[in-house]
Amino acid sequence: MVLEVVRIGQRLVRDDRVTTHVALVARAFGCTKIFMTEVNPEIKDTVEKINKTWGGDFVVEFIDNWKSIVKKKKEEYKIVHLTMYGESIDDVDEQLRKEKNLLIVVGAEKVPREIYELADYNISIGNQPHSEISALAITLDRIQKGKQFKNNFSGAKRKIIPTKKGKNVFVSGTRD
Repeated sequence: MVLEVVRIGQRLVRDDRVTTHVALVARAFGCTKIFMTEVNPEIKDTVEKINKTWGGDFVVEFIDNWKSIVKKKKEEYKIVHLTMYGESIDDVDEQLRKEKNLLIVVGAEKVPREIYELADYNISIGNQPHSEISALAITLDRIQKGKQFKNNFSGAKRKIIPTKKGKNVFVSGTRD
């Protein structure tokens, strides 16, 4: 299954950290790419530095128009729009697992009404206000049932070695 994300909009300056975290969650939870509109270019630099240090080849692509990407991807992908107004993830997670390719749409501010019509799935993780970061993480985890964490990121200069107490990080042949 190929998983990609579209981030629609961003409240300038205010959402730099949130958008960065949306990208980091997408990367860590097994997505291959995120498309972003109206975003601070430093976010791409941050993610590229993470790739260099922690491995992987996650891609950040800036786009001018979210609608053209969604319409193009709709030919081969199912479109999943995360919204607290959608049907419960509990009712569709099994169906999502059967799909070949998913493009997950994550809004910032109020999303255009059109995305509700373009989406194959409008899903919620809960019907109370919550973070788009948590919605993306929970959705990706439900779809993959935790298997995304067994993925080793190629080219990593650092790797966390799980430990009960303290920190253990493998760094290019040494331990931190």
